[in-house]
Amino acid sequence: MARDGISYFGIRHHGPGSAGSLVKALQELQPVAVLIEGPVDATPLLPLLASPDMKPPVALLCYPEDDPAATSFWPFAEFSPEYQAALWAVANKAALRFIDLPSAARFAEKGPEGPTDADAAETEVTEEHNEEPTRIQDPIGTLARAAGYEDGESWWSDIIEQNPAPGPIFAAIADAMTTLRDGEGAIGKFEAMREAHMRLEIAAARKEFVGPLAVVCGAWHVPALQAAHTQKSDQALLKGIGRRKTTMTFAPWTGPRLALGYGYGAGVVAPGWCKHLWQTRGQDDASVLWLARIASVLRAKGHMISTASLIEAERLARALAAIRERPKPGFEELRDASVSALFNGEALLWKMVEAELLLGADVGEIPADTPLAPLIDDLQRNQKAARLKPEALERELSLDLRSESGLFRSTLLHRLNVLGVSWGRLTDVGRSRGTFRERWMLAWQPEYAVRLVENLVYGPTIEKAANGRLIQMIGAAATLDALATLVQSAITAALSDASAAGLAALEEKAAHSSECLELLASVPPLADIIRYGEARKTERLAGLLERLIIEGSIALPYAARDLDAQAAGALMGALRKADEAIKLVEPGEPVLEAWRNGLAAVLDSSRSTPLVAGCAAHLLYEAGRLSAEATGDLLAKRLSPGTPVADAAAFFEGFFSGAGQRLIYDDGLRGAVDAWLASLDEESFVAHLPLLRRVFSNLDNMERRRLIEAVLGRRASLPAGLTPAPDGGEAWRRHFGLLAKLLAGEPSNG
Repeated sequence: MARDGISYFGIRHHGPGSAGSLVKALQELQPVAVLIEGPVDATPLLPLLASPDMKPPVALLCYPEDDPAATSFWPFAEFSPEYQAALWAVANKAALRFIDLPSAARFAEKGPEGPTDADAAETEVTEEHNEEPTRIQDPIGTLARAAGYEDGESWWSDIIEQNPAPGPIFAAIADAMTTLRDGEGAIGKFEAMREAHMRLEIAAARKEFVGPLAVVCGAWHVPALQAAHTQKSDQALLKGIGRRKTTMTFAPWTGPRLALGYGYGAGVVAPGWCKHLWQTRGQDDASVLWLARIASVLRAKGHMISTASLIEAERLARALAAIRERPKPGFEELRDASVSALFNGEALLWKMVEAELLLGADVGEIPADTPLAPLIDDLQRNQKAARLKPEALERELSLDLRSESGLFRSTLLHRLNVLGVSWGRLTDVGRSRGTFRERWMLAWQPEYAVRLVENLVYGPTIEKAANGRLIQMIGAAATLDALATLVQSAITAALSDASAAGLAALEEKAAHSSECLELLASVPPLADIIRYGEARKTERLAGLLERLIIEGSIALPYAARDLDAQAAGALMGALRKADEAIKLVEPGEPVLEAWRNGLAAVLDSSRSTPLVAGCAAHLLYEAGRLSAEATGDLLAKRLSPGTPVADAAAFFEGFFSGAGQRLIYDDGLRGAVDAWLASLDEESFVAHLPLLRRVFSNLDNMERRRLIEAVLGRRASLPAGLTPAPDGGEAWRRHFGLLAKLLAGEPSNG
């Protein structure tokens, strides 16, 4: 819509339909200058968008030099109208400028004044300075509801993005926004300042250039930019504008960070779908190509997708679009059709591919000579504060978490590890309760700077980036134990936002989880969090941990039934680690009793896998729930000649795996094992030597010697109470000869 040689193009940020219509309009208009909504002081950086080494999504990043944490981002995707406008201007040698408030105006003396995502004003106009009420929360949504749509995304997609005959789009948008703004009254001061500054910049450009001008801005601003205002009144609005010195650069961005679901106010619901629309613009088979992509993703995951099913899905999507009175199938229709025709109605299967398809996995690239200041600068400040100089050679660093400096250094190193920058490698976690010490090995590698740059997508400071990355990982975590480990990392690194998100996700996941192995695997990391509670001043998770222990105890007897070797080994490992963690945190007696009852139920069940039953018996013995006499009787029964050798061997391994030292001191246990070994024929004994080697592998040389002496005596005499075999004990002696070699670490030659 043109006035006085100025054409105003109201667009939706990151709308592929807006971008396509804008490029056509610019080609017809051939403006001498293209003016874009964006910080005016970033104008010198605009041509970089057209660099052949610039691969969107990228974001213009701005932060005050004295406070990098107060940062604003202006993201650009391949399908963003502003990005396409910049490409057109550079290619056609038109002047290219930003016209919005300078970046410094977004930061008050004590913090940011405007939205963190600078272009969020298109869908959410906020005003924080004077506590004025928000006037417009979602102008597009308001129009959509008036048209009978449930949300603004669907309305905009049908009318703008996928309308086969849209007509004079930009004039219609301007008229709609004018009507909408007329009914809303005054806007906030910050938005009024932005629009005043854009009007002044447009007026200055009108005086400078001869020929048509193109103004590209969020649709909401078009009526205000066209309205009559005096230069004096606009300048009065801008009096006292902030003048803090700021730094600006480009940073790589990601596809998912363009989504509304990631908290981006001007984002779109499905960035992956928007990219698909842009890349297939003008094609009639866009829906067919999208279904082909769905099939490709499914086939890559091992699912069989037939051509007939794809044809049926495409037909169903078109039928759904007709029923819903939409011009053509959108991603909602294609999703519903895919669930029906490709997933046999199982909506949960769609969740497997939804993020990959709708959000995408794109990561932008920026030219090599682009300044990479924010994270590097923040790291250098932290290194100086921590008095840690990056060195290429390894050096050891011991930290005391009770001191302020020690805790600060530890927190910095943990945060860098979250970002994949392994400057410090933790060599001694300190497994004892109440430990306040950590031992690190430091070595700086040049590629760590590159990794920091890659993490700019999560934030401009070490703390913000680590928070952002962990929050994303928490959102993607599929199991309870993975969530617990991430929460442990967040609390250890003092990342409050990630901790809050992780704890909320952990609570929700725990409420819905009934998988025993998952429940047990989540206990050790939570126990470690509680152990670090005093040193890191974290809130305790005792209630959640106790609930997980009790739920795991209830599920344990059923989880231990009829397992194969791999599953039994995994459950045994989880049992031992969970038991160690429970001892570490010392929960209340009711929790301990529930845990022991669960172990006892495993031991008493005839369907329990012998390996897991043996482990449960050992844990009960260690806890004092089984007496030495009762345990000796149990072993004698479980290892008796009447028990299948495979079951006896599995029970033996479950009982003694990682606990072979007990045989040195416990005569009753040792006697039961001796009796079992003596009952084996030679072939069975030799067959089980690898098992015995695994059981005794954790013993050092001194412990092996002491066990040999305990079994054979200092003079290698036979243990008392054993009756020689009919052949004079020769076979028995051969057994113990092999066992002695095994314990001594010598080859058995068997």
